[in-house]
Amino acid sequence: MVDNLTDTGVETAPAPELDYHSLNAQLNLYDENGRIQFEADHEAARQYFLSHVNQNTVFFHDLREKLDYLVEEGYYEPEVLEQYAFEDLKALYQRAYAFRFRFQTFLGAFKYYTSYTLKTFDGKRYLERFEDRVTLVALYLARGDVELAGRLVDAMMSGRFQPATPTFLNAGKKARGELVSCFLLRVEDNMESIARGINSALQLSKRGGGVALSLTNLREQGAPIKKIENQSSGVVPVMKLLEDSFSYANQLGARQGAGAVYLHAHHPDILRFLDTKRENADEKIRIKSLSLGVVIPDVTFELARNNEDMYLFSPYDVQRVYGVPFSDISVTEKYREMVDDPRIHKTTINARRFFQTLAEIQFESGYPYLVFEDTVNRANPIKGRITMSNLCSEILQVSEPSTFNEDLSYASVGKDISCNLGSLNIAKTMDSPDFSLTVETAIRGLTAVSDLSDIEAVPSIARGNAMSHAIGLGQMNLHGYLAREHVHYGSPEALDFTNMYFMTIAYEAIKASCAIARERGARFAGFEDSAYASGEYFRKYIDAAPSAWEPRTAKCRELLAKSTIHVPTSEDWRRLAEDVATFGMYNQNLQAVPPTGSISYINNSTSSIHPIVSKIEIRKEGKIGRVYYPAPYMTNDNLEYYEDAYEIGPDKIIDTYAAATQHVDQGLSLTLFYPDTVTTRDLNRSYIRAWRKGIKTLYYVRLRQMALEGTEVEGCVSCML
Repeated sequence: MVDNLTDTGVETAPAPELDYHSLNAQLNLYDENGRIQFEADHEAARQYFLSHVNQNTVFFHDLREKLDYLVEEGYYEPEVLEQYAFEDLKALYQRAYAFRFRFQTFLGAFKYYTSYTLKTFDGKRYLERFEDRVTLVALYLARGDVELAGRLVDAMMSGRFQPATPTFLNAGKKARGELVSCFLLRVEDNMESIARGINSALQLSKRGGGVALSLTNLREQGAPIKKIENQSSGVVPVMKLLEDSFSYANQLGARQGAGAVYLHAHHPDILRFLDTKRENADEKIRIKSLSLGVVIPDVTFELARNNEDMYLFSPYDVQRVYGVPFSDISVTEKYREMVDDPRIHKTTINARRFFQTLAEIQFESGYPYLVFEDTVNRANPIKGRITMSNLCSEILQVSEPSTFNEDLSYASVGKDISCNLGSLNIAKTMDSPDFSLTVETAIRGLTAVSDLSDIEAVPSIARGNAMSHAIGLGQMNLHGYLAREHVHYGSPEALDFTNMYFMTIAYEAIKASCAIARERGARFAGFEDSAYASGEYFRKYIDAAPSAWEPRTAKCRELLAKSTIHVPTSEDWRRLAEDVATFGMYNQNLQAVPPTGSISYINNSTSSIHPIVSKIEIRKEGKIGRVYYPAPYMTNDNLEYYEDAYEIGPDKIIDTYAAATQHVDQGLSLTLFYPDTVTTRDLNRSYIRAWRKGIKTLYYVRLRQMALEGTEVEGCVSCML
């Protein structure tokens, strides 16, 4: 008898008139009544299982046989299962299968079986179904706590919570990479730090994480070395070394190496840095695969507003004069002082021309990402300075430099940054029978990722993680939820909901972190010097007028009323502040909203809190070619609520992110979308609007490219290449 814990059906597929690929493609063709053929995609998913998945899944008679095989053959870590009695294991697997889960789209099923599920070592057959992967991840993260494992199973099977790709892909597997999404490294102005940074990038990249490095502290091209003038080669050769490193190191071929580098706008190499992304750049300097980010302080905007030149300051001289690296100086605060200091070598460029150049480069490449330095640090609740972001521009944490001996061993281990990510599906979370418990479960799951990560190959990363227990709870499916509820993205009702939702998430996340600190008697390092400990963080919620943090529209009140969400009052915030002052918080950082790619498809969500890029999204997936993905919850009767990002435009996207940003302790990946008629002036206006609205970072710029006859063509949604 077939055990329904290991095989949800063994029927074979009858010969269909169309295969699953052709059925999926019908999403791109209207039927005779001019309607989108959603049912064809449902049939494509069904046919994919019948004709492919079921035929290529290894059969087991029962759960014990399956788990014994996976452990004995070296697929699963035995320690994970040994934490539980077999009866508890069986009950948890039954709990997962009881959901009778079905992928809502062909792409969701295809993406899961292509990229996530455990395969035989030859890669030809499947050893897990979705329920198996979810249960193993829950078992791994719960660390023997049966109750928490059950809650995690419920959260993932219901679609309320989805761990990020590294966690969902790797947890519990014997041969695996790390569970951490990405890493941030400081590089200081010496050869030892540069060499160690490259080595660390290699070590982290092969473990499956994206790596960002700050190059702001490196001396510029032509700067002196040992007082000999015109010796330094600047930042570009270091960028070339890093690009080669990332192309070489990947996670067993499962995830390609990916890196980013950040440079301050007032670094003398800033224009050379940007020129590496020009289409016509010399191959000696051209950077093809490395991502670029620029750190911009308030003073740069002020100089552009006044049409002044902006001074660029030698990092070598700044460190010599101030005794600290360039990145640890507030350029806005020290700008006039450094301009007047003859000891600091400086050059000038026109500030408006600088922003014009940014826009030009973004037209050509989609880069650079932008970090608004002073906005980020004003909102930072942790003592210390934030100097950069990550590969997706949502991680914003403080770091500390390391020092090295000549043999590259650590003289002192600093504090670098890792990102432990996972996202809530806003629609499913709003449908949750217990909103507060859903958030707490996600926080505990992400905290486990931090606790279980110890990347010894890079001691500064390991130390930073051990000190901070930092996590990044993200969100996705905002547009899907709004459209399902007949709310237009970017409307007053949508902004009202976004504000209330994200404030409540902040409250529930801090409450959960405080509960963990109370249980364990442990706080993140430096809690006593944080705005949480002083109570300053809570002032905006406690001291505001009672109506300041209440829903303002009838539609928002309606949405909140039919869910289990409880929007915190000023009294709720006051009590939470008292608890935090007494017991502390376990996690230094709690929220970060990443772009969410693959996990959105398997979760049937719209990406992050962006609007959709198309009603029917077109993707290229390996050998299969074009695959079509319908926007979640879209029907032929609610299409009016599914305007795409290009139709909605950048202003409403910025306003949506601004509503959320005020409640997020880190950042949000914000991509700007434009029609093909956009100008550099339009981009500059968006920078200013985002900066004035309190946006912390900007991610990609994307342009809708149209065919001559005005119809959308393949590749229309792309970075500006």
